[in-house]
Amino acid sequence: MSTALDVLPDTFTTATARGRGVHPRDLYAWRDAGAVVELSRGVFRRADAAAPSWPDLLAVAYRAPRAIVCCVSAAAVHGLTDELPRAVQIAVAARSHPPSIEHPPTSVFRFEEATFEIGVSQVDAAPGEPVRIYDAARTVVDLIRLRHRLGEPIAFGALNRYLRGRGARPGLLLDYAQLLDVFGPVASALEVANAS
Repeated sequence: MSTALDVLPDTFTTATARGRGVHPRDLYAWRDAGAVVELSRGVFRRADAAAPSWPDLLAVAYRAPRAIVCCVSAAAVHGLTDELPRAVQIAVAARSHPPSIEHPPTSVFRFEEATFEIGVSQVDAAPGEPVRIYDAARTVVDLIRLRHRLGEPIAFGALNRYLRGRGARPGLLLDYAQLLDVFGPVASALEVANAS
């Protein structure tokens, strides 16, 4: 069993396993024996691999590779909030087909095609396994942009933490706000934050 398992990366899909000659019955036998862990439907991780820092983000990234971790999920990764959302929040391009992922619970936001890739960065959800995520500045702007849906306390709390952090770039917030058509609300929030 271990020899066949050695041909697989730390995290893999059923299709990857099949492509490397692993029969699905062997894959599920490994899962039942505890040699692999099923992170999501069709996404597995070797039990002997290092523990992922963000297992839910890792699972969702394998299910929806073009999606980008956003909003409160991204804020949690960047240390901009202590709140963990009940569902992994991801953005997809407005015209793309949204993924349907039941486990881990996932919430999908549709962002405009023209601005979809603005502020994209990466975070290692597991050692050497990057996941697409909006950077901290884009995350703050999105939270302010979606404050009526996600809550003003989360948005303004994230802004304040961002501004107190090392490497804060208020100018970048305004650049993103201009591109995302929320310059007024972000500029007002910055004024309030700077006055307090």
